Amino acid sequence: MFRPFSLFVGLRYTAAKRGNHFISFISLVSMLGLTLGVAALIVVLSVMNGFDRELRQRILGMVPHATLSDYQSEMYDWQAVSERVKRSSQVIASAPYIHAQGMLTHAGQVQGVLVNGISPELEADVSIIEDHFMSGSLDSLVAGDFNIILGELLARHLGARPGDLITLVLPEASVSIAGIVPRMKRFTVAGIFSVGAELDASMAYIHIDDAARIKRMPEGSVDGLRIAFTDLFQAPLLVRELASELARPMQVSDWTRTHGNLFQAIQMEKRMIGLLLFLIVFVAAFNIVSTLVMVVTDKRADIAILRTMGATPAMILRIFMIQGAVIGFIGTTLGLILGVILALTVSDLVSGFERLMGIEFLSAEVYFINYLPSQVKVSDLVTIVTTALSISFFATLYPAWKASRTQPAEALRYE
Repeated sequence: MFRPFSLFVGLRYTAAKRGNHFISFISLVSMLGLTLGVAALIVVLSVMNGFDRELRQRILGMVPHATLSDYQSEMYDWQAVSERVKRSSQVIASAPYIHAQGMLTHAGQVQGVLVNGISPELEADVSIIEDHFMSGSLDSLVAGDFNIILGELLARHLGARPGDLITLVLPEASVSIAGIVPRMKRFTVAGIFSVGAELDASMAYIHIDDAARIKRMPEGSVDGLRIAFTDLFQAPLLVRELASELARPMQVSDWTRTHGNLFQAIQMEKRMIGLLLFLIVFVAAFNIVSTLVMVVTDKRADIAILRTMGATPAMILRIFMIQGAVIGFIGTTLGLILGVILALTVSDLVSGFERLMGIEFLSAEVYFINYLPSQVKVSDLVTIVTTALSISFFATLYPAWKASRTQPAEALRYE
């Protein structure tokens, strides 16, 4: 006799064409339900991973990991503070900054903007902007030339192109013979960047010396230092440790204050959507219960014959556990293959559909990125497959136990 006996019979029951087509249909439905549930879970979690990755690389690559500034005054000795800060092994780089909020006007268009006064030589060490220029570069920011670099959406709103003159209006008022007027300065558009995020619509860069002049700050002073850490998630703790080591009152800030809510929202959505989709997998896997219950009922005579031929209740138990496990394994495997394929191509599929239909699902004016990202993580695949197979296995226990309790005499009484 073929050994192991339970495996042989279980596989035969799974592969055999049954006379009861309804049972075959229910078995197919349970397998397809498991396939779709696993595939959907992989795709959705991969998309959420993609949003998480884009937030880290794009948004948090442009905004400061953390900042240090003096209380109620400008920072005059920023070079010394920078050298002190960079002694930490957790610090990648630091760069001075001057911030100014105002409005840009051009060709009758007005748009609010956060102007960053930067040092072109140091900014590339703490920001990813150098990798996202559509035109121009950081080198085009020269002290005294009053050049400005705009985000792509900001430039589009203003109708500005490289070489155009635009006006920066600051909220600080100045007194002149014409009365109290806002402070204004003409800038030349020297470059345009695009990170594919909401920052493209609200951020601009100028030379730090030009920023100091329009804000009328003392020479050599800055608003503070921007610091990039090796682990951005440790930034809130590390920047406070650095501030305490400076032995003077310092004001600290970090990315969790500006974009922490967005990151937490993505993490919460990932957990909740994952839970909901796991329930779909759970329901699909437990269709195996109804399938096996009907199979056991349909095979009562076969079970009785096997018992009279010497099969033990444990053998009968394993036969139907194997049958249910095979259904779960096939459904999970197909779902894994389909899910990985879709997760790897979903960005291209959505982009192609947008071009075909002439619509835009994700606008950078509304969402923090303008395309659907996806990142497949092996850890997610292992978790999903392990969970689906475990649920499928436990779903086979009750029907298999009922089959093992079948009494031959009772089952054959009316045969």
